[in-house]
Amino acid sequence: MDWFEQSLVRLVKSPHKAWLETLPRQLHDFLSKPHGDFRKWQRVLKQLPDINTEQQPTASLGDTVGIGPAELASDSDRARMRGLLKQLQPWRKGPFELFGLNIDTEWRSDWKWQRVAPHLDSLSGQQVLDVGCGSGYHLWRMLEAGAEDVWGVDPGELFLTQFQAIKQYMPASIADRAHFFPVGIEAMPELKSFDTVFSMGVLYHRRSPLEFLQQLKGLLKAGGQLVLETIVVAGDETTVMMPGERYAQMRNVWFLPSAKALAVWMQRLGFKDIKVVDHNVTSLDEQRSTDWMQGESLKDFLDADDPSLTVEGYQAPIRAILTARV
Repeated sequence: MDWFEQSLVRLVKSPHKAWLETLPRQLHDFLSKPHGDFRKWQRVLKQLPDINTEQQPTASLGDTVGIGPAELASDSDRARMRGLLKQLQPWRKGPFELFGLNIDTEWRSDWKWQRVAPHLDSLSGQQVLDVGCGSGYHLWRMLEAGAEDVWGVDPGELFLTQFQAIKQYMPASIADRAHFFPVGIEAMPELKSFDTVFSMGVLYHRRSPLEFLQQLKGLLKAGGQLVLETIVVAGDETTVMMPGERYAQMRNVWFLPSAKALAVWMQRLGFKDIKVVDHNVTSLDEQRSTDWMQGESLKDFLDADDPSLTVEGYQAPIRAILTARV
């Protein structure tokens, strides 16, 4: 439990301590039955160079989440770090920079944050949860925005490993306030304790989107804010599309409502002050293949002759951001 010990101690003193009724057992089960590559990924982390010997690193939590300065690492340190971290591909959410080594991720997640940030309440002093946090890029941005503690949940073992790779170099004053647990939202109790809950890029993967929205609602304290980002389609309050076996080459896409229909769903579930604050067509510059994610990306999922359509003939991805209160 070494990976989670500090976070569990922090949880004891937090408003979410009821989570301790279920979480330790779930973490024990996770560690006792790891994914086939998880042990290999752990070994990668242990081999990363220890470069914090004489001077503590500094962190920049801006558009590129960076740790430096570059002078703390030698060229051989960077070469070793690059070779090891490349074993943790694909790197999807970022970008990151470690002592001059740039990790150019598939997604320019900073662009999403730039769309989200103007519509947030102040996160200063808040307890913030990110459901489906991926590699944790946005957790660092939430700390930059003033959050007291950020809690990420995502069952992806590779994402957890990537998060730990960044966290282990972070100054303790920052790292001790960032937490990642490899569980899904369905394994969480109804805590009603978070000031702000984020869910970005998850809703369309859920077979029961209304149940998922209800679960998000159950994690917020009274007056708390939900920030929801998801793929939508054009249409009115009654428009919902259920694609066939694949959408943009993704197998696990279930329901794609219009932003207006999604707002109706949220209203029916008891959310208040619902606002559609952003509507954005995903560009080929925001999601693309890189040296750190060498597989297919958005351009491969769109019709080569008409990029307004997916390869299956559906409307190309539009992403909306909605905010609401409980």
